[in-house]
Amino acid sequence: METAIRYSLKDLVIYFLKLGTWGFGGPVALVGYMQRDLVEHKKWLTEEEYKEGLALSQLAPGPLAAQLGIYIGFVHYRILGATLVGLAFVLPSFIMVVLLGMAYKLYSGLPWMQAVFYGVGAAVIGIISMSAYKLTIKSISKLNAEAIKTNWILWLFYIIGIVVTVVTQREEVLLFILTGIVYMLVKAPPLWIRKQSVIPSILLAGIGFWEYTSDNLIKIGLFFAKAGTFVFGSGLAIVPFLHAGVVQQYRWLTEAQFVDSVAVAMITPGPVVITVGFIGYLVAGFPGAGVAALATFLPCFLFTIILAPSFKKIAKNKSIKAFVDGITASVIGALVGSVIIIATRSIIDIPTALIAIIAVFALIYVKKIQEPHVIFAAAVLGVIIKSV
Repeated sequence: METAIRYSLKDLVIYFLKLGTWGFGGPVALVGYMQRDLVEHKKWLTEEEYKEGLALSQLAPGPLAAQLGIYIGFVHYRILGATLVGLAFVLPSFIMVVLLGMAYKLYSGLPWMQAVFYGVGAAVIGIISMSAYKLTIKSISKLNAEAIKTNWILWLFYIIGIVVTVVTQREEVLLFILTGIVYMLVKAPPLWIRKQSVIPSILLAGIGFWEYTSDNLIKIGLFFAKAGTFVFGSGLAIVPFLHAGVVQQYRWLTEAQFVDSVAVAMITPGPVVITVGFIGYLVAGFPGAGVAALATFLPCFLFTIILAPSFKKIAKNKSIKAFVDGITASVIGALVGSVIIIATRSIIDIPTALIAIIAVFALIYVKKIQEPHVIFAAAVLGVIIKSV
């Protein structure tokens, strides 16, 4: 029986506009916020609908958080909902990175940003660690002996997801599919397993505002469409792909500029992949930013609205539910693996370690504090520490 709709499309669009404006912490934190706000607090979605969206978002290519948002928009409001939610989620951070791109071109670099990122990067680790923990106990089981014993296969998939992600430094979609199939065969083997597939095939002057060439825009469009089509998972997964293209292949940016672009993505809210807007701006002004962002997010939008109807129908089947549970376990493990990788790059000394720990304790014990408050405090601390 389908759940009664507890919200209007306007409510959902406003929520994602706010999440895109204040949602710091990257994909792990963002998918955690969606689970906390839309499933636990507002109860707009059921746990099953959320888990189906998370599984689909990992199976199909494209940035995880944006894809899950698009799926959530699609659940009750179909293509219009998916379109408006996707735009609302991405637009705030796109505007921010374009403004930062203007500042970057105007001042020939952002030396202050490194000091800000020094503190912000550490606080982000604390925030996403909390989100990863909450996702783990919600999606796998609680941390007690009986629950772990009952769900030991899911915990095994979870640990494998962590290890594989840390070792390979990328999310392995084949691992997600394999764990889903194995868990389905163990828990609810379907009679028709050999007859049909489990899921459909996966298929301005001085600031460079209008500096572009048609040739560049075409190259930007093709390259970022490729990035959006063939890169799975979080912003972490897309960074090596972007580096190979914009620095090594096309030489659009220097190494230093590329590092700055990643820093911009980490200190702005919304999906980490929005760094493509900053890169596009540096290469070809505002038109470049627009083309890069559109080309990156369009494939994941199309994959979601094409796959979601069939995925939602077959997900009612017990075998498919087991398939989704198996995938979810390794997906959450992979997200935790991403946290570990990011932590090794952001926690570089005692001050950053302390900032991360303080962020965690602040979120646990200071009830009224929100993630943006932690980010702002960490940015100030970073500037102070680097200035001393």
